[in-house]
Amino acid sequence: MKELPIRSLPGIPVLIVALLASLAAAWLFARGVGVAGMEGGGMSVIASAVLALAIILAITGLYSIQPNQAAVLSLFGKYVGTVKEAGLRWNNPFYSKRKISQRVRNFESGKLKVNDLDGSPIEIAAVIVWQVVDASEAVFNVDDYENFVHIQSESALRAMAASYPYDQHDEGQTALRSHPQEISDHLQAQIAERLGTAGVEVIEARISHLAYAPEIAQVMLQRQQANAVIAARTRIVAGAVGMVEMALAELQKNGVVQLDEERKAQMVSNLLVVLCGERGMQPVLNAGSLY
Repeated sequence: MKELPIRSLPGIPVLIVALLASLAAAWLFARGVGVAGMEGGGMSVIASAVLALAIILAITGLYSIQPNQAAVLSLFGKYVGTVKEAGLRWNNPFYSKRKISQRVRNFESGKLKVNDLDGSPIEIAAVIVWQVVDASEAVFNVDDYENFVHIQSESALRAMAASYPYDQHDEGQTALRSHPQEISDHLQAQIAERLGTAGVEVIEARISHLAYAPEIAQVMLQRQQANAVIAARTRIVAGAVGMVEMALAELQKNGVVQLDEERKAQMVSNLLVVLCGERGMQPVLNAGSLY
């Protein structure tokens, strides 16, 4: 089912003609009643009745279309075409007309509880921005296109959440929390694939809520804190080792002092304690000789 544009007549001229015809029908009826019993009186009344019926039939063909709205026309169950011209329009009175909004719409899914790639229960929700681009597909390919959009979007969100871990464990791994743009692009592609047959275009899809389920939130918070501490300590140690190497190299280069291996080891130990300690050190000064 693909959209078929169809022409429609401007409704204002049809409405004006209908008003003039109404006046003519009223005049014929009044003339027929005024000359009742005379030749031609009955014919005037019959003519006014026929004209009134034609006016009513013509008026039923009028319908209005708002900007960014489409009217899907069908005749006895057969699709005829789609009209998108805004304003008062006129088509065959026997056409049935269903109006479909083509404005940009959005909704936020409910908070879904799913398991991520690692099997951890999480809560996730998303905001979906969508628009009907093919009114005929939205009407005839699915039963209720708005409900179809909501259900398929939540289904795609569940499938996407189960494809990624909540947190990044390895370098270069895509995760829900650390790669929002990649996750949004994947979610948008998944929803667009499911809604393609409904004449709907997905403009944007992004995560609006992401958290661990309440029953494991505290445990996962401790895990995140432990990972943060390990990462910080690793960086501190790496920096301290680099500073110690630089200090030893500068001392040897400038010939400030000559240290044997035992003294070098002691110096390295002291510097690492100072650089890696959480609190400031209070050094003990040797007022005597170096040894």
